[in-house]
Amino acid sequence: MAYIDEDIDLGGGRYLMEPMVLARLLQEAAPTAADIGLIAGAAAGYSAAVLAAICSTVVALEPDPVLAAGANAALTALGIDNAAVVQGPLTEGCPSQGPYGVILFDGAVEEIPAAYFEQLEEGGRLAAVIAPAGSIGRATLFTKADGRISRRTLFDAAIHHLPGLVKTPDFVF
Repeated sequence: MAYIDEDIDLGGGRYLMEPMVLARLLQEAAPTAADIGLIAGAAAGYSAAVLAAICSTVVALEPDPVLAAGANAALTALGIDNAAVVQGPLTEGCPSQGPYGVILFDGAVEEIPAAYFEQLEEGGRLAAVIAPAGSIGRATLFTKADGRISRRTLFDAAIHHLPGLVKTPDFVF
């Protein structure tokens, strides 16, 4: 099914990201064998398995306990021993296992929580599709250099949003 290049419905409002979007995000993030990777929104563990083939270690964060258990079981069944799925909310990342050389959001978000930039190591890359509610997403690469975060828009992408990562309302008077 991965070759149909469509989001795959996992139920409960969760989807596997289109393989082409995942591949392009990973290509731009340029993970290496020396990197520790973080996946935000592990779902079924597919992106964690792909990243684990490149990075030394992968931590995948998943808020849904059923999906987290299933993803861990899938990784174990495939003999992938350098990746693990941690169950917990997506808003804070997973600071206990960082810092990370590469962070990937496995679904669209309205904005990146600040905690993820704090967990990004110097020279680290974060790839995500930023999609405000009701508009087209923009695949974006963030890079940390000299303690500063820069961003570069890569391409348009229409993928489903991750749960619980909505933009903080702006102040309105």
